[in-house]
Amino acid sequence: MTTCITGTGLYIPPFSISNEELVDSFNQYVENYNAKHADEIAAETVTALEPSSAAFIEKVSGIKSRYVMEKDGILDPEIMAPVIPYRNLGEELSIMAEMGAAALKDALADAGLEANDLDGIILACSNFQRTYPAVAIEIQNEIGMIGGFAYDMNVACSAATFGLSQAHGSIVSGLAKRVAVVNVEITSAHLNWRNRDSHFIFGDVATASIVEELDTPKGYEILNSKLFTQFSTNIKNEYGFMDRSEFLAAQTEMYPDIKEPVTDKLFLQNGRKVFREVCPKVSEVITEHLQENDIPTSDVKMMWLHQANANMLDLILRTVVGKEADKAIVPSVIAEFANTSSASPMIVFHRYKDELASGDLGVICSFGAGYSIGSVLVRKV
Repeated sequence: MTTCITGTGLYIPPFSISNEELVDSFNQYVENYNAKHADEIAAETVTALEPSSAAFIEKVSGIKSRYVMEKDGILDPEIMAPVIPYRNLGEELSIMAEMGAAALKDALADAGLEANDLDGIILACSNFQRTYPAVAIEIQNEIGMIGGFAYDMNVACSAATFGLSQAHGSIVSGLAKRVAVVNVEITSAHLNWRNRDSHFIFGDVATASIVEELDTPKGYEILNSKLFTQFSTNIKNEYGFMDRSEFLAAQTEMYPDIKEPVTDKLFLQNGRKVFREVCPKVSEVITEHLQENDIPTSDVKMMWLHQANANMLDLILRTVVGKEADKAIVPSVIAEFANTSSASPMIVFHRYKDELASGDLGVICSFGAGYSIGSVLVRKV
């Protein structure tokens, strides 16, 4: 018996925002802010904001556009956030479940399966729109899957590979025979669109993968996984259910430094430090994973990496495979999708999985906040 990835699915949101559109909106906000605070800026009590440019964004990230679930609010200089109406839980399908169900149905069709062929669903993401009931169970209900289990899990941008590892482990342990791993990211809602250093990074998307136990392998056999975590605050998003209590505490003299929990608790990143610390560790984890399986790096035909930053992809490729490595080994979708957190390596896998020949080896690898790194070694059947 082998455990294989037999199907993948992709849901692309209805709207796309180009760098040029994003910069027009951001620069209008900057102009409005600087005009409003002109006196304070002149007195040097407030720092003037700097405008951005499409060329700057592409140079530092490789991103040209991103998909989003709502566009008008993001591009409105007075709002700069997606405006998504509340849906009554139990009466209407949540937006997160809607996206996840669409991607999962696509993956089931790709694998030639029905909803009730599944034993489990793991929703592995970086952000969830609510604490409970689990969005995974809502997806389970939406697709008509009767019985089995579903749960949510969060390992930030590494959630997809950790989810695949959990699915593989559930099958090996006898808990299930078929498990779906779903990654839904509405990153537009957790991003501070007024932060020049990060407002361009993310996009929305949903992906899904089917992991099965088979007598006759097909798709991609999962050989094994390697997982790594190390605590760091260089990438963080602290927005959560404790914010109300912390804000109330901030009204007292006991906690004067806590601000109203809006922009200062959304996504924050020390980008330069993350680049210096994470890239070498990702390369180290992949290299060790291959060595543990007696696989020379020259045997790796493709690495489906987390699409965090085009420069990070290039550095990881060169340090794992070599300075003269063919860039086709690490395909990229970041120009079109931007960083889609946990879903990003699965978009690349979905788009490029058919390009390898039978017997070829590949690595699905994700990395991000935690720090967390997940490497899944697969072989094309």
